[in-house]
Amino acid sequence: MASIRSRRGFLTDVGRGTLLATLGPAMAFDLGLTSKAFAEDLDSPLQFGDLEPLVSMLQEIPVDKLQSTLTDKLKGGMTLKSLVAAGALANARTFGGEDYIGFHTFMALAPALKMSALMPAGAEALPVFKVLYRNSNRIQEFGGRESETLHGLSASSPVSVPTECALHDAIRAKDTNHAEQILSAFASQDPRQALNALLPAVQDNPEVHRTVLPYRAWDMQEIVGTQHALTLLRQSLRYCVQAEPHRRAEWDEHGKMLVDLIDEFHLDGREPGTKPAEDSFLQHLSTTFATASPKDSARAAASALAEGFQPSVVGEAISLAASLLVLRDRGRLPQWEDRLKPAGSVHGDSVGVHASDSANAWRNLAGVSSGRNAFACLIIGAWQVARDRDNPGNLQDTPLPVKYHLDRLAGLDGETLLVRLEDAIQNNLQGHATAIVQQYGSLSLPADRLFKSMLRYAVSEDGALHAEKYFQTVWDDFHSTRPSVRWQHLVALARVTASEYGKPAAGQAEARELLGVS
Repeated sequence: MASIRSRRGFLTDVGRGTLLATLGPAMAFDLGLTSKAFAEDLDSPLQFGDLEPLVSMLQEIPVDKLQSTLTDKLKGGMTLKSLVAAGALANARTFGGEDYIGFHTFMALAPALKMSALMPAGAEALPVFKVLYRNSNRIQEFGGRESETLHGLSASSPVSVPTECALHDAIRAKDTNHAEQILSAFASQDPRQALNALLPAVQDNPEVHRTVLPYRAWDMQEIVGTQHALTLLRQSLRYCVQAEPHRRAEWDEHGKMLVDLIDEFHLDGREPGTKPAEDSFLQHLSTTFATASPKDSARAAASALAEGFQPSVVGEAISLAASLLVLRDRGRLPQWEDRLKPAGSVHGDSVGVHASDSANAWRNLAGVSSGRNAFACLIIGAWQVARDRDNPGNLQDTPLPVKYHLDRLAGLDGETLLVRLEDAIQNNLQGHATAIVQQYGSLSLPADRLFKSMLRYAVSEDGALHAEKYFQTVWDDFHSTRPSVRWQHLVALARVTASEYGKPAAGQAEARELLGVS
């Protein structure tokens, strides 16, 4: 055990609130850190050590002064990674996963940082500035620091021996405080155990936000550090608690289905398989997910996993079925149009974008979880993509592109196709954009230039809260899918990019001027 002196030094370095919120009540008791004074710290506002001044600034600064301040900090040597880390913690502390725009903005932060690495020299900050602008603006609308959702955990009733069942029960009972005590105890042992313990509650109701938020929270650890894992995962826990009053019978039905499939195929206690799959099997599995009922899709996933196929094979098939929904979408109906999402658009909260983001989250959660969850995430992912498709009135039978679009491109070279793509995007020609990218892919040309072309619009356009996350979804899925079929993901991105053009993102004109980007 650390000496009293070294323990005090550690507290001085990171701040008592950060340490105790990270360790959780159980570990704090074990280390002898829960005196009356420390108990008071646990009830105090969350503190984030060296990042605290920057976190507070992002919560407090008027949005009209934000980007000039960020520019000065970059010129002073601050990194984009530090800005994103502070933005994520400011978001988590303010919203706690309980605000629609708030948690969408949180889920866009890590993708924005990854997008910055693909930007031209001098323009790297644009995607980060875009999301931080949205972040601070929403924090101000929410009430700033006076309206923070997350605080230090209550010191009452610490949990020394946490169980997944107890956490699940506390969430279902809508007992946020007790559920967070249990999650804290898991996190004090190992953040990965906390994620694993939380996933059964996430699997209760597979819908896009409940699915994507824990993955994006887990992914954010690479940016903010594992010491903040509990703060990040509390957002997902609170989202689940908030959904409980709307619990429907189908939650228990598909929960029973999951248990039955894991039992039937003897997946509990097994290690994931290592068997590779031929392209023909992958296409068969993807077609099943794209055509079968939710239950049959879940069964097909469980069967493939039981046969020993690599989990990545099932993940590929789920993502391909999801991207097909982007290409079959009829577009937003006139009665649901708004300023940022006109009739016929497929960006924002469309069925295909939501399905693709969910599929990406499930395949990634399967990769970072262990035990039963490594299988359950993929089985539920297959169920969800089939359920998302289960509204035929919103889908057309034939996916884009169609023969009419492709015939107009015969014989064109790569350079001409890139020029045509710019024109199609800027005229909102969704079908033409998909055909151009499909034709470009058929020429076996590198995908980098296509990604860079569409990245520009993912940054410049508003995207109705989904541009950054969906761009990163396609980037990840394209690079983790075999070459014979992966172009479908880029074709889907072309449609979404053409759909979202014409609605510039708030703050981007100012950011370009400040950064000297034409």
